[in-house]
Amino acid sequence: MGAPYDLRIDAGGDQFPVSEERPSLSWKLPPTWSGQDGYDLRFRVDGEERAVADVASGRHLFVEWPLPPLRSRHSVAWRVRARRGEEVSGWSSWHAFESGLLDRDWSARWISPREDGEDPRPAHVLAGSANLRDDIARARLYATALGGYEAFVNGTRVGTAELAPGCTSYGDTLHAQAADVTELLRGGVNDLEILLSDGWYRGSNGTWRKRDCWGTATAARLQLHVRYADGTEAVVVTDAGWTSRRSHIVAADLMNGQTTDFTAPPGTPRPVLVDAVTAPPISYSPAPPVRRVEQLAPRSVTRHDNGAYIVDFGQNASGWIALADLGPAGTRTVIDHGEHLDPTGDLTTSHLDSRRPGESPIPFTQRDEVVSSGRPGEVFEPRHTVHGFRYARISRAVDPASITMRVVHTDLRPTATFACSDDDLNRLHEAARWSFRGNAVDLPTDCPTRERLGWTGDYQIFAPTAARLYDVDGFSRKWLRSVRDDQLADGRVVNSSPDANRLKIHDDPMADAITGSAGWGDAVVLVPWVLYETYGDTAALAENWPAMRRWVEWALTTARQARHPSRVERSAEPLPHEEFVWDGSFHWGEWLEPRRRASDGTLIDPVLADPIAWYAADKGEVGTAYLYRSADTLAAVAEVLGRAGDAARYRETARKVREAWQTEFLDAAGRTKAGTQASYVRALAFGLVPEELREKAARHLVGLIGTAGGHLGTGFLSTADLLPVLADTGHPDVAYAVLYRRSSPSWLGMLDRGATTIWEDWDGVSEDGTATASLNHYSKGAVIRFLHTHTLGLRQAPGSAGWESFVVAPVLNEAITWATGTYDSPQGLITVGWRVEDDHLAISVDVPGGAQAQVSFPDGHTFHTGPGRFSRRRPLSH
Repeated sequence: MGAPYDLRIDAGGDQFPVSEERPSLSWKLPPTWSGQDGYDLRFRVDGEERAVADVASGRHLFVEWPLPPLRSRHSVAWRVRARRGEEVSGWSSWHAFESGLLDRDWSARWISPREDGEDPRPAHVLAGSANLRDDIARARLYATALGGYEAFVNGTRVGTAELAPGCTSYGDTLHAQAADVTELLRGGVNDLEILLSDGWYRGSNGTWRKRDCWGTATAARLQLHVRYADGTEAVVVTDAGWTSRRSHIVAADLMNGQTTDFTAPPGTPRPVLVDAVTAPPISYSPAPPVRRVEQLAPRSVTRHDNGAYIVDFGQNASGWIALADLGPAGTRTVIDHGEHLDPTGDLTTSHLDSRRPGESPIPFTQRDEVVSSGRPGEVFEPRHTVHGFRYARISRAVDPASITMRVVHTDLRPTATFACSDDDLNRLHEAARWSFRGNAVDLPTDCPTRERLGWTGDYQIFAPTAARLYDVDGFSRKWLRSVRDDQLADGRVVNSSPDANRLKIHDDPMADAITGSAGWGDAVVLVPWVLYETYGDTAALAENWPAMRRWVEWALTTARQARHPSRVERSAEPLPHEEFVWDGSFHWGEWLEPRRRASDGTLIDPVLADPIAWYAADKGEVGTAYLYRSADTLAAVAEVLGRAGDAARYRETARKVREAWQTEFLDAAGRTKAGTQASYVRALAFGLVPEELREKAARHLVGLIGTAGGHLGTGFLSTADLLPVLADTGHPDVAYAVLYRRSSPSWLGMLDRGATTIWEDWDGVSEDGTATASLNHYSKGAVIRFLHTHTLGLRQAPGSAGWESFVVAPVLNEAITWATGTYDSPQGLITVGWRVEDDHLAISVDVPGGAQAQVSFPDGHTFHTGPGRFSRRRPLSH
């Protein structure tokens, strides 16, 4: 009979899921069921039994909360059984969660440390106490901060979340954390402490290391609820009775690093400042917390000629170092972190320096320091900073066994595996996966070093790949809230969110001039659609609908009202189709296509070489293509949300934009006006090319690759689609040839030069070992989606949402003899394996309950199967 399993709510949490008032419910169907037509629910809300019976619905993902809204601090357990005709499944196991302390029920005051204007800024300890009875039955601690914080009860750190309360647009959104502290409390006086630093709120931010972006004073808020055995409760809150003192962390910056002096005398306690800040309402993150996910031991420790010791962990990642060998009292140890070694073997970070034309560069540093007290067992672990690094330079000799890299990022649930007979492709898969991990520290960033910004363009590109590798639904929805928070009044979406420039309220002509770019702002439309297609998350569509619509309407208005000078020169009056050509505002364009070389062999940066020409160039092909894609997607979103009028309107708008693109940027021979690889890839991937010209356009693309010596020529926006477009238009041999290329620009060329993550530039490390730009940028790593969808051959069927229907159709290459992989879909675990042997192809597929599969062989035979195991072997040729 079986039962539903893997019950979840759309909420994050550390020790347990923590919801707001109306969590949605999801479950997976019994393994042998192809679907359901109804279900029953049972609840225990603070011990009270409730039931919702005989619901007629086939929906089992993101089911709306069926009871009255939850109030603060409810303890909830629920289970479900499914119905199919007369058949009733068994009951699932119970799934437990709690509602958080909702904003209206906080009585705690905001408390801030008394500061003396030190720079660099120390972390402070905010201290209070709780005098409790012995008969403690249950205790929950709720806390948050404007800054980064850790909470302690009787000297023990609370929970496992790092870098709390996380990165949000603090002007509008602030998340709290909840923890079970029952076992940490005792009868009598209990010490409560908050270790508070600048964090994302007030610390260095972005390329130019701006500080105080969200406020000038840090603050924290804590509320402890204790329930005794007789049912009575005690509540302890932050208030004027708390004190603040300097901690032994004498400097703490999330980007620059942390300095800890274990010899520093305890700071003198002083009364806190109360309610010295203004904060947004408290809510709870839908994302998992940042945690210490893994630890790596050094691969090597080498003494450099300059006397320092270079530690190689063998993997570029995000995190910090835990060091146990601190030396005798007074010993100072300096640890610098970076991605690269110079030709002498020393650590270098100069490729990450920030430069503006005509200005001195801002040196990039990630430096931690510690002064030992000499106490036995003392360990330095800087949890109020985070670094992107593979290498560390330690200023003195230490025991290699005492050095550990803590890999720190959002604790996302892995959902996919991939392996094949070619180890180069396996290594590429791992490099791209590590690149995303290093850039998933509470928000999707461009790099874990120089900028650490939530660039919209980067995640728009990588989101479909991220959604295969990990469960990123809550992680993405959390970030999208910042995107909405930061959206400008006219509908523009800023380049990165959370927006430390605070362009929504601050006048910044330079930032304003480069805000509203195609391919970047379109993330507000395209990322929610990825969440819907992948997870069946209609709530992600509903909560982002107003922002999506405002963005597309702004782009349509801009297309109508602004024209690129080249078109004005062509015709003083706009041609009829130009109403839908989006060319008259700023676009980043394709961005980071392979760079040309000067006569001396040096790479030419097209922006720095001639900024005015780059800025003024016509990027209307890119803008209009994305306008079509977003308008078309908006029509699909409206249809899902039951907005028939909007669906019809945006479908017609998309048709007109497509026709305008074809009129302006495509000729009768299937040639794009831009004539670049990127323009053909985008046109074919977005469906801009008429069916009768697709084959010709694909041949033009193949020709350009041939002219480039078999190399790709795509940049930021179109690289992810290059190989799928080639394979899907009948050129899989070319797709694999590009994938296997080793000379630059190429992915395997990166690996050959030592990459363990994906580089920002195709030539991120030159032949002489010189690094340029970031060596951990995940966007170009989106190529590994091709390994899943084409090499392995597993992809969701067109029109399916939540993986109710999928296709297995491997695209073979003679260099690969087998592939295997899994995907833990919203319906359940899909397993695919294939092997070529004796001129036969054998395919096996495990189909979970709730799903249907189509398995296609290269000889044209197609099989349809439901839940269960499918296995078939067929000859490779007729």
